[in-house]
Amino acid sequence: MLAKDLKDFFKPYRIAAETFAPESVQATIQQLFSPNATIHMCYPFGDLSDGNAYFTQCLAPLNQAIPDLERRDMILLAGTTPEGQDWIGAMGNYMGTFLSPFLDIPPTGHLVHMRYHEFYRVDNGMITEMQAIWDIPELMMQASAWPMAPQLGAYLCTPPPMSGDGLTVSGDGQMAYDHVVAMLTDLCKYPSNPDPKIMCLDRYWHPRFNWYGPAGIGAMRGISGFRNWHQIPFLRGMPDRKLDALGDLESHWFSEGDYVCETGWPNMRLTLSGDGWMGIAPSGKQVLLRSLDFWRMEGKRIRENWVLIDLLDLYHQVGVDVLGRMKEFNNARTIGPISVPSGLDAP
Repeated sequence: MLAKDLKDFFKPYRIAAETFAPESVQATIQQLFSPNATIHMCYPFGDLSDGNAYFTQCLAPLNQAIPDLERRDMILLAGTTPEGQDWIGAMGNYMGTFLSPFLDIPPTGHLVHMRYHEFYRVDNGMITEMQAIWDIPELMMQASAWPMAPQLGAYLCTPPPMSGDGLTVSGDGQMAYDHVVAMLTDLCKYPSNPDPKIMCLDRYWHPRFNWYGPAGIGAMRGISGFRNWHQIPFLRGMPDRKLDALGDLESHWFSEGDYVCETGWPNMRLTLSGDGWMGIAPSGKQVLLRSLDFWRMEGKRIRENWVLIDLLDLYHQVGVDVLGRMKEFNNARTIGPISVPSGLDAP
């Protein structure tokens, strides 16, 4: 399918979820999702059997916690992968007033945001596969309930593209795709070659680029921010990271205009052989990472990169129950539903 046709196909769901009327959202999911769709959700949800399970086990509890829930897309891409598969990729924030617990995260009574990267495979006019990461740790941090090591990068509500065209992208994305793949190829020459210059970072990245990582890692700016707050500790902990050509691991790539995206479940295999990344001990254990990414080019270099990693699943693989630890952390807090006064009563 053409990118425009894929986006038109997906539009009813976007409209229903913007103001999140549950009945409308559920009906649209039943309309667009194949009855046999494979749903790959981030930890702790796991793989689900169909679109209805996605609604009842993920979206409905989120809406119960945030009654005025709204979905705000900031990037929408669509295209055909080199293997001939049709995919839609969306990045944005779920937002609303956090009034009831979600996954035992205590409500705040305030406006909250939770970034999502969601990818949908379309076959014969139906969604047959979904791969999605919700930045659940972002909610935990807003609730002052993050029980793990402090993140090195900055904490912020992830912004839309600086160019303002994230929802109107069109055009041939081959040049952007070639650039990002070449960047990743050179990136992976280090640290087996110990000279950081081998990565040619200034060739690929704009001098004022922003790297928007998940809560737990954080956001950063420029080569110095990327190196100090993410890449150096990441590779100190897992120096054997490679490009996604790892035999049985598969990524799906498509691009439009100045944008490129990748989805894979999982798409990286690494060994926790060293110390220094997010405070995780060097267990020598091999882990699989799910990383769903968007890049935006400006001129001939990358200006913005949105990255979500399923960090709660990574912790689970090394035997750390983050949600359980958070629950212990909050034993002295009341985490039941709360109400906020309307502010319209006479003082």
